[in-house]
Amino acid sequence: MLSRKGIIPEEYVLTRLAEDVPDHARYRARERRARFVGKNGACNVAHKNIREQGRFLQDVFTTLVDLKWPHTLLIFTMSFLCSWLLFGMVWWLIAFAHGDLDHSTRLQRENGEGAAGAPAGFVPCVTSIHSFTSAFLFSIEVQVTIGFGGRMVTEECPAAILVLIVQNIVGLVINAIMLGCIFMKTSQAHRRAETLIFSKHAVIALREGKLCFMLRVGDLRKSMIISATIRMQVVKKTASLEGEVVPLNQIDIQMENPVGGNSIFLVSPLIIYHVIDKNSPLYDISPLNLHHHEDLEIIVILEGVVETTGITTQARTSYLADEILWGQRFVPIVAEEDGQYSVDYSKFGNTVKVPTPSCTARQLEEDKSIMDTMPLSPKGTIRKRSVKLKPKFTISDDPS
Repeated sequence: MLSRKGIIPEEYVLTRLAEDVPDHARYRARERRARFVGKNGACNVAHKNIREQGRFLQDVFTTLVDLKWPHTLLIFTMSFLCSWLLFGMVWWLIAFAHGDLDHSTRLQRENGEGAAGAPAGFVPCVTSIHSFTSAFLFSIEVQVTIGFGGRMVTEECPAAILVLIVQNIVGLVINAIMLGCIFMKTSQAHRRAETLIFSKHAVIALREGKLCFMLRVGDLRKSMIISATIRMQVVKKTASLEGEVVPLNQIDIQMENPVGGNSIFLVSPLIIYHVIDKNSPLYDISPLNLHHHEDLEIIVILEGVVETTGITTQARTSYLADEILWGQRFVPIVAEEDGQYSVDYSKFGNTVKVPTPSCTARQLEEDKSIMDTMPLSPKGTIRKRSVKLKPKFTISDDPS
């Protein structure tokens, strides 16, 4: 994979490549909560016991697009072969019914003699059809419009002309459906999501005196995502007052970003954060809750329109409790150099420890004195590299 070759740093996660190295290969086996959404954006849901399978056939085109490539190519090949064989059989039946396959009729045509009430110079429905093989070859020539010139339909049989029209229409329909299906598979929106990246870990630290849940998102391509929006959900098991257990309760949480609202201007990597207040589902989360047994998963969804194609794309990832780092902050990766801003993606997922209270947001809000004991950390700023400028003029003594 690209990350193993050193092209893509391991500090951040590419969608679709996030689980390149499984956890069990690096850490000892341990039980952990099953993901609802994988790091690569795939939903970990298995649909079973679906009785109304016929509903998938009501939308054949979408079903074909959703199939895997081997199945799609098999259907693509079989659709043409079956249509060629079907119309080859029809052409063979037309030739058989008209007597084009009779040996005596063939000799009569060659000698130009009339016999048994047949006129001299017998004209077949389709020339040069002598067997099913030649009828099959003629079917391919008609549907693919090859036109070698050895076989052709005559005006002797109106049924042959009708079959010729029908086969051309059927061939155009098959071409439109199958080629459209392959085009949609090659230009699916999730292909663009391959270059939308999320940090491997999320962090919780102080920002403006409040605990915030933060993650970093970026785009590797220069072409922009138009009208990009980002939202987050907390998925956890909950129980109602009546005792109803909801195994996957999805709770929306309010996002904050440098632009404001849910819309983002994803030109350079951004740190998206959520202020943990009394309305947040993370209000009672502390460092003691960030372990692999905790029933907590935060799903991040990034949506937008691809600038080059106009197709809406979506990138997803998730963070389990043990993938959230308490008391950490992302390092700056944007630097000003030679009159422009450069991004160092090798530090995309790097974090540093910062002073953070080891208590919940509820406790921090109720006891303001906790903040008085916290040392202040240095502020992160955009680094500006020094550039030596050559003088544009020199000062010299006038010899006069």
